[in-house]
Amino acid sequence: MIANEPPVIANSLWTATANMSAPHPPLTGSLETEVAIIGGGFTGLSAALHLAERGIACVVLEAETPGWGASGRNGGQVNPGLHPDPEEITTRFGADMGGRMLRLSGTAGQLVFDLVARYGIDCDARPVGWLRGAHDAAGLRDLHHKAAQWQRLGAAVEPLDAAGIADLSGSAAYRGGLIDHRGGNLHPLNYALGLAAAAVRAGAAIHGHSRVLRIEADGSTHILTTTGGSLRARRVLICTNAYTDAFAPGLARTVVPVRSVQVATEPLPPEVLAGILPGEHALSDTRRLLLYYRRDAAGRFIMGGRGAYGAAATRTRMKALRQVSAKLYPQLDGVRWTHAWGGFVAVTTDHFPHLDRLGKGIMAGLGYNGRGVAMATAMGRVMADWASGTPEVGLDFPVTDPRPIPFHGLRRLGVAATVAKYRLLDALGL
Repeated sequence: MIANEPPVIANSLWTATANMSAPHPPLTGSLETEVAIIGGGFTGLSAALHLAERGIACVVLEAETPGWGASGRNGGQVNPGLHPDPEEITTRFGADMGGRMLRLSGTAGQLVFDLVARYGIDCDARPVGWLRGAHDAAGLRDLHHKAAQWQRLGAAVEPLDAAGIADLSGSAAYRGGLIDHRGGNLHPLNYALGLAAAAVRAGAAIHGHSRVLRIEADGSTHILTTTGGSLRARRVLICTNAYTDAFAPGLARTVVPVRSVQVATEPLPPEVLAGILPGEHALSDTRRLLLYYRRDAAGRFIMGGRGAYGAAATRTRMKALRQVSAKLYPQLDGVRWTHAWGGFVAVTTDHFPHLDRLGKGIMAGLGYNGRGVAMATAMGRVMADWASGTPEVGLDFPVTDPRPIPFHGLRRLGVAATVAKYRLLDALGL
C-alpha cells in the first residue's frame, strides 16, 4: 500500500511488487551542499544522478520516500515526444529552440533505457515501442499526421491501419493508429528506486521524510528549512510537479493537479494473455479522456484513465476502467482484479512542460501532462546542465517565468466540468 494516502488510491501494484531499497533517513541538523533538489521523483533523481556523475555535490529532499508521488504510481509507459505535434513546436519556438526541444523529447525514451542499462536498474524495462490507437476517424487523421511529421525528422514512427493496430493490440476497437518504436514500458517505482540507488552510488545524498517548509535567500546562497533540519545551497532545483505545495505557492498555481487512476488484474493464464498486446506494448488511445493500458512482466493486465477527487467518484471511475477493459478484451470478463490506485499528474494550460526560473539560483521543472517517465528524466538532465553552469540560452528547453493560472482556486470545479464535457463528447464520437 502507498503510505500516507487514502485507501481508495493506495492499493498500488507497483508498491506491492517494489524491489527492496536502502533507507533514506530524514535530514537532521544543518548541512551545506552545492545544489539542493526538492522532490525525489524522476525529475529530481535524474538531476541528482547527472550532477553526481559530474562530481557536483547535491542533496535531494523528499517529503515522503523516493518515487512516492506520480513517479512511482504511473502507468510505466515510456512515451517519447511532447504532447503538441512537431510542426506546432517549431512554429511556436522557432527552428533552433524548437529543434532542440524535439531532439530532447524524441530521444527521452532512449535516455531512460540507456540509464537502465548503464546502472543495471531492475525495473522490467521493455523498449518494444509505444502504440497509439485511434478510436474515431478524427483521431486516426491526427495520429497519421503526427507520424508523418516525425518521419520527416527521421524518427522511427510508423502509421498503422486498422489491421495493423489490431495485430499489435489484439483488439478490433481501433480505426488505426501508430507505433513509436522509440518508446516502451517499465515498472515505474522500481525505475525510481533504481535511479535513487544509482545517484547515491555516484555521490548524491537523499533524505526522505524531509518536507521543505520554506526557502530563504541568504546572500549568494539559499537556506531550505525542513521538518527536521536545514540545508544551505548555492542553487536549488524544484522538482515536485503535481505535488508542489505551500513552500512555493506561486509555482503551485502554474499547474493543475489532475488525478489519474489504474486497476490491475491478478497474473493471467497464458490462454487469456495470448490475444492481449502480444508484443507486450503499452497503448494509449485518442479519447479526450484517454485510456492507457499494458501488461506487466508477471502477466497482469493494467488499465488506467482519468480519475476523480472524491472517494465514491474514484471508485466509480475504477469500476468503469474494469468494464471498458472487458469490452476491449472480452476474455477479461470475470477475471479477478487485485489492485486499484491513483495519484496526481500536473497539467499545464499549454500542454508543454515548464522550466521556470524562480529568482536568482532557483529553477523549477514540472508539468509533464501525463508523459513524465521519459520527459521528466530528460528534464532532470537539463536542470543538471543549468545547475552545472550552462547558461539559460544554452539549455535544450526554453526557460520562462512562472505563469500562474487565473482562478486557480476554482481548479477542481473547472476540472470536473471539463471531464463531464469530454466524457460526453467521447461517448458521442465527436
